[in-house]
Amino acid sequence: MSNSTKKLTGKVAVVTGASKGIGAGIAKDLAAQGASVVVNYASSKAAAEKVVSEITSNGGQAVAVQGDVAKQADIERLFAETRKAFGRLDILVNNAGIYEFLPLEQITAEHFHKQFNLNVLGLLLTTQEAVRQFPATSSIINISSVVGTSALPTAAVYSATKAAVNAVTQSLAKELGPRKIRVNSISPGMIETEGVHAAGFAEGEFRKNVETQTPLGRIGKPQDVATVATFLASADSGWITGETFHVAGGFR
Repeated sequence: MSNSTKKLTGKVAVVTGASKGIGAGIAKDLAAQGASVVVNYASSKAAAEKVVSEITSNGGQAVAVQGDVAKQADIERLFAETRKAFGRLDILVNNAGIYEFLPLEQITAEHFHKQFNLNVLGLLLTTQEAVRQFPATSSIINISSVVGTSALPTAAVYSATKAAVNAVTQSLAKELGPRKIRVNSISPGMIETEGVHAAGFAEGEFRKNVETQTPLGRIGKPQDVATVATFLASADSGWITGETFHVAGGFR
């Protein structure tokens, strides 16, 4: 694809939690459409470097930057490094997140704060920092989850964080609209990622149940989410803001 036909040529994107899974898929797709991408990671340096090398070997531009977006100092460093590497910022994908499932009896303040500090507060503080750098016409894409609207048992806290992400998306879309900053969220269904395999969800009954309830009959791949993120990052979605897109094969 020649540069002139790429949707995001000249744009710079930060993707949080981009060393694997959905974040890595989004980083690669944004880069394939011409964006320079900052691949943020909290701990998986080797995995983030692998994403960067895949992007650069395909002719794209990317750098890996460590930062735990639950920490203010790390967030500031992430955007300072972005400025240093690429000199601007147009797109923020808030993908970094954590999930822990516990039955009600076992919920603790620590379990609550661990998820809310990253999934909600971290998203807000990251967005706050990004908005300081955005030019006119920028795009924020928050990665939510179908559990934000279809909560699962033992996922009270995690589901609550994702419902919060959807509410934050709507609120910020109204607040930032006058500055021509668009804010949308994507609620993926079950996506086949390293994390889903590690949690044992990718095989067996859980997956079968999800596939049975999914009209399109399969779980998703990171690429299924990535193409929607690229659409929301691009001028193709220039009159869309405050929306939550269910990317879940029809699962409700």
